[in-house]
Amino acid sequence: MSEHRPGTGRRPLGVAAAALALYGVFLRPRVLTWGTTHDEADRDLPGDGLVPDADGTSTMATTLRAPPEEVWPWLAQMGCNRGGWYSWDRLDNGGRPSAERIVPEWQRLEQDQHLDSLPSGDAWFTVAVLEPERTLVLRSQTKLPSGRPFDVRYEPLPKAYIDSIWGFHLRPEPGGRTRLIVRTRGRSRPRPLTRAMDVLFWEPAHLIMQTRQFRNLRVRVSATA
Repeated sequence: MSEHRPGTGRRPLGVAAAALALYGVFLRPRVLTWGTTHDEADRDLPGDGLVPDADGTSTMATTLRAPPEEVWPWLAQMGCNRGGWYSWDRLDNGGRPSAERIVPEWQRLEQDQHLDSLPSGDAWFTVAVLEPERTLVLRSQTKLPSGRPFDVRYEPLPKAYIDSIWGFHLRPEPGGRTRLIVRTRGRSRPRPLTRAMDVLFWEPAHLIMQTRQFRNLRVRVSATA
């Protein structure tokens, strides 16, 4: 018969708790502000007020070697069944390659337009703030656990939901370059459950997807600059 030593069952829990604590103190702040300056991370940006009581926010940034007017067309054609999202296409575009050129028929954007977030068209982002060549803020409101979209302007908040924005902000830089600042803000319920999902899954996943999008945008913009 094996001998059970008091406390041995608690050691893995202690290690896990210590790892989470270290992540929260040292790594998570970097995950949520990847590539930004302190000013960029702290500044107010258009669209922030759409989710004024956000449970979580992130700000990430990169520099593109082209002026805002040359970067904007790549953002304007984003969306499934359009130009894609320039990230990991197998994960967010149904395996279809994102566009590698500017497509004129995808350049038209309007306030409240839906941009499919799934190839099926069953979920979407709504164009919430639109300032051509400067700001594009997309909003997603989904019920949990179904993932079905809703619109808070026309129906009450469900008991379980995610309401979030994904904002792209172009700022001119010297030398004909552009600073691309991407801001996310979100509110979700029930918070005891969604907070764990945010910290353990959604925040790291967003970092992986967003940095991939930055890389692919840099390649595309540089090739056409």
